[in-house]
Amino acid sequence: MLRSRYGSFLARQLLAAGLYSAGMLALRQVSFSHWEVFAGFRLCALLLVGYRYWPALLGGETLTLVVLAALSVDRFGVAWACLYVIPPIGLAMPVVAFCKERLALLDSKGRINIPLLVLCAFVCAALWASMNVLSLSVMRLPADYAWQGMPVYAARWFVGNFTAVLASVPLVFCLREMAINGELHWQRLIHNRLVIESVSVMIPALTMLAWAGAASNQEGARQAARMMMFLPVVLLALRHGWKGAAVGGSAASVAVVATMPALYDTGTLEAQIFIAFAITTLLLLGGRIAVLSEQEARKQQDARMALALAQRNLWLGEMQLRQTSSALEGLRENFRNSYSELLDRVRHTIPAPDEREYRLRAAETQQQIYRLADSLYPVLWREGGLAAELRQGTVARALNDAGVRYWCTFRNERGLDLGREAQVVLYRSICDLVVHLCQDHRVSGLSMQVRVGASDEAGCGVVVRIRGIRQPASAMSSERLRDLSMGLSASGMGPDAVRDRIFLFGGVLRERVTDDAVLISLMLAKV
Repeated sequence: MLRSRYGSFLARQLLAAGLYSAGMLALRQVSFSHWEVFAGFRLCALLLVGYRYWPALLGGETLTLVVLAALSVDRFGVAWACLYVIPPIGLAMPVVAFCKERLALLDSKGRINIPLLVLCAFVCAALWASMNVLSLSVMRLPADYAWQGMPVYAARWFVGNFTAVLASVPLVFCLREMAINGELHWQRLIHNRLVIESVSVMIPALTMLAWAGAASNQEGARQAARMMMFLPVVLLALRHGWKGAAVGGSAASVAVVATMPALYDTGTLEAQIFIAFAITTLLLLGGRIAVLSEQEARKQQDARMALALAQRNLWLGEMQLRQTSSALEGLRENFRNSYSELLDRVRHTIPAPDEREYRLRAAETQQQIYRLADSLYPVLWREGGLAAELRQGTVARALNDAGVRYWCTFRNERGLDLGREAQVVLYRSICDLVVHLCQDHRVSGLSMQVRVGASDEAGCGVVVRIRGIRQPASAMSSERLRDLSMGLSASGMGPDAVRDRIFLFGGVLRERVTDDAVLISLMLAKV
């Protein structure tokens, strides 16, 4: 069993070393001093592969470098070969481990910290460039070699390593996060704004600029085309944060290299320096934009959750009123049965007129209990729906008892279903507005129009228009106002309470007062 586990572990290590070595050899074929693509592959391997496979990566790169050094040792010397076989990945391992363990380069969900990634890439590029400079210093150069100075070679290697890392590593982590979130499925890719804008705007723009730069014989025009490649990257970074900068930076880096007229072209190196600076800046800016966007999204999510919680609490409060109303209904029945039984037992001991008076008082008490229960949660609303309640339910009866003319039209031609919370808000708001019109504007008649229709934001929306006819001379007595307020279970706070209530559903309340009428419009958009 132990031998089997050891064999399996050794096989996985050899497979990791072989795959990494093959990848390094393949990428070296498309790399040169100021475009070292394999540097990005090297850093990606360290960031994504577990620590237990790091020895395999070290061995795979060492094997690759030994083979390459053996092929060129006669040309460049033994001293160069001894330094060349030192694997650069070993220099980056302590840096990457420190960034991952101490600086939280990757969070618990595997998401990358962009500022730390840029710092890690900068340090690794500097170490690898220093190693190349050290190897060059002991290299046996041909007699006819045109020496350009150590700073030039150091700049080439640093720019090549740093640009390659910026062009590949952020893109890999962008794709990785998209894969984790399930966004790489083709059905979601065709609706992804980053993919759409990259394909429709960025790639065509960079292609045209690369073609213009490569076809031009003037260095100034070529450099202008290269510098303009910076603009699509800015657009994507501002719209999509560091992910846009990663995608745009990778494409811009490839486009700059595509305009290179010859190897080691000075203009291309200058453009790469500019693009590296631009990508670094936009990655940092995009990382900040991503953080701000995430905070804003979290705030919006918290607001939606708070709104949903408030709506549920509103419904729970209404259910408590419904239970109280049902309890009062049961109490009324118990009172009627108990009082009738009591009068039946003592009817032979009391005069007939007194019995009739007692029964009338009992009926009046039962009626008061019924009205109280109906005001808390109308029976007609419970049985016939909101439309029936508004037309001929508690509102109509309470206004009729108060001497106010009332009529209502309710239109829902498409048969849209109002949510239970929206019905609660609508009914309670109408009750508060009716009491407000009777108390503050002394109306003698009310007409109400309720329309339910489609809404852009949600399934349906509601519009309520109330018109009150003003007649100050026929002011309602304080006793009738009190009975009306109690009969409708109004809060007594008027439009302020209504605005607070309808805010949960994106509601708007408007009131306009004329000489002979009061016009109130109430709109709910998110029902």
